Amino acid sequence: MAPATEKFDVIYKCLRCGTNVTNTELTRLPEIKCICGFRVFTKVRPPIVKTVQAI
Repeated sequence: MAPATEKFDVIYKCLRCGTNVTNTELTRLPEIKCICGFRVFTKVRPPIVKTVQAI
């Protein structure tokens, strides 16, 4: 069996309008800019919460 390769796409969110944009969509554009014209993005965290046991 071939190992399953999963590609996780990073999702960014515009600070002004809140539009979610993937990394591949941003690389297709000539400039890193949202549809509203704003250039500041934050990285959306996955909804999975990791728990670590204390020693």
